[in-house]
Amino acid sequence: MKKAMIAMSGGVDSSVAALLTKESGDECIGVTMKLFENEDIGEEKEKSCCSLNDVEDARAVAYRIGMPYYVLNFTESFRESVMDHFAESYKKGYTPNPCIDCNRYLKFDQLFRKMKELSLDYIVTGHYARVEYDSTTGRYLLKRAVDPAKDQSYVLYTLTQEQLAHIKFPLGALCKEEVRKKAEENGFINARKHDSQDICFVPDGDYASFIERYTGKADVPGDFVDSSGTVIGRHKGVTHYTVGQRRGLGIPAKNRLYVCRIDTESNKVILGSNEDLFASELIAGDVNLISVDSLNEPMHVKAKIRYRHEAQDASAFCTPDGKLHVKYEKPQRAITKGQSVVMYDGDVVVGGGIIESIVADNISAANG
Repeated sequence: MKKAMIAMSGGVDSSVAALLTKESGDECIGVTMKLFENEDIGEEKEKSCCSLNDVEDARAVAYRIGMPYYVLNFTESFRESVMDHFAESYKKGYTPNPCIDCNRYLKFDQLFRKMKELSLDYIVTGHYARVEYDSTTGRYLLKRAVDPAKDQSYVLYTLTQEQLAHIKFPLGALCKEEVRKKAEENGFINARKHDSQDICFVPDGDYASFIERYTGKADVPGDFVDSSGTVIGRHKGVTHYTVGQRRGLGIPAKNRLYVCRIDTESNKVILGSNEDLFASELIAGDVNLISVDSLNEPMHVKAKIRYRHEAQDASAFCTPDGKLHVKYEKPQRAITKGQSVVMYDGDVVVGGGIIESIVADNISAANG
C-alpha cells in the first residue's frame, strides 16, 4: 500500500480524485493550500476558489471518506511566485497565466516538497490529464484527458520527469458528468458546485484595479497610436489592455480597432485592424520539454498559444541559446507575450515555453 497526498480545492473534481484514490486501497491524506486571505484581495464571500467555504467543503469530503485533512499555509510563496509575477508581467505589457504559475511553483513544487518531507509516495490532483510511462524511451509522458472539453494538459506543461513519476490524475479518463454523478452517489456536499471561472485572487475579473491595489501604484495614462505612430486617443494605463482586445478602448473609428502591441517604454498602446493581429512565428523562453530530452531539429507539432486556443499545425525547434522557435503553417491571431505556447504530438505533450516575442507577418502586426 502506498501513501498519497490529495490536493483538495473544495471543488468536486479534487473531491472525486480523493475518493477514487481512497477506493484504490492506498492511504490518503487530504491537504488544502491556503494561498491568501480573502480580505487581502477585497473579497469577503465565496467567489474565489480559496475561500473559507472551500476549505470547509474539502474538510467535509475528507471526513466523509475517512481520511486525515490539513490546511497548509503557502501565502508567502503564492504572493512571491504568482501574485508578484502577475502584477509585474502586466506592468511590462505581458499577459501572464497565473494558473500555470500556481501549478508550477505551488502544487508541484512547494506541495511536492511537503510530500517528500512526509515520506509520502505521490500527489493526486483533480486535473483532467493523464500520466503514462513510456518504457521505450524511459520517459514519463503527460497526455491530454480523454474528455477534450475538460482537458487541462496545457496548464501542466512545466512538469518535470521527477514530478510526473510521483503524480496521479484519476480524472484523466472521465468526463465531468461522470465525476458529478460519482460525487452525488457518495453524498458529497459539493457535487453540483459550480466550477471556478475566475483567477482566484482577482474574483471580479478587474485585473487593472487589482494590480493598482496590490502594488499601491496607480497606472499611468498614455497615448493610443495607430501603426504609423499617429496619436488617436488616450489610454488608461497599460495594465488595462491585452493584445487582441477590442472592448473598452473608447476610440471612435470607422472600422473596428484592436490592441496590436503594448509599448511600455513609451507608454503607448498600438491599435490596428483585426488583420494586423495575425502572425506565424514566435520565440518562447523558459522552455520545458517532457516527451523528448532535446529539440535540436525541427519537429512537426500541434501548438496552442493560449488555454482556449485550438492547437494548430506548426514546426518547432530549440535554438542554441535554449529558446523555442515555433513557426505555424497558417498565421495565428493575437499571439501574446506572457502566454505559454504548448506543443502536442497527438495526445502527448511535447513541452512548451513562455512567449517572449513574435515575428510579424506584416509591419503593423509587430508585437516583439
